[in-house]
Amino acid sequence: MSRPYRKPQRGRVEEPYRVNEKIRTRQVRLVGDNVEVDVYPIEKALDIAKAQGLDLVEISPKADPPVCKVIDYSKFKYEQKKKQKEIKAKAQKTVVKEIRFGPNTDDHDFNFKLNHAIKFLKEGAKVKAYVHFVGRTIVFKERGEILLLKFAQALEEHGKVELLPKLEGKRMSIILAPKSVSKK
Repeated sequence: MSRPYRKPQRGRVEEPYRVNEKIRTRQVRLVGDNVEVDVYPIEKALDIAKAQGLDLVEISPKADPPVCKVIDYSKFKYEQKKKQKEIKAKAQKTVVKEIRFGPNTDDHDFNFKLNHAIKFLKEGAKVKAYVHFVGRTIVFKERGEILLLKFAQALEEHGKVELLPKLEGKRMSIILAPKSVSKK
């Protein structure tokens, strides 16, 4: 006898773990503080948890038998949120800065944009430099490629080329990644 699927109510977040009476299995492997690690019938496991004034939380439902831990559920949820925040904070967000050239960019403009690229790479951002071909300037593809290669060569000590010059539609681009991020 299976129950029909019920859609979760709007605005309510479904709990990621089954707790106490919501655990639907006959036997569980019980772990936790002040508990003998072993396989118990679900009723006995619930009694052990209640005797300690704690909750029975299913932490590994795919195991055979499922693993349950005797722990204070609100404290457990707090610890899980804390771990997720730490993981999120440690994950590095990559920033891609774009620098645009024309096929006939002068030396002064080139150097100006080069200095910006050096600053971006020192900050730890990736740099996507591209030459935008407007109208008939598409016939100067070689100039654009030479310009981008010169740009990559000038940035050799600050960053490494991640993607060589590649023509996509009306723009030819190159991607550079920082060699090492300086921690402040």
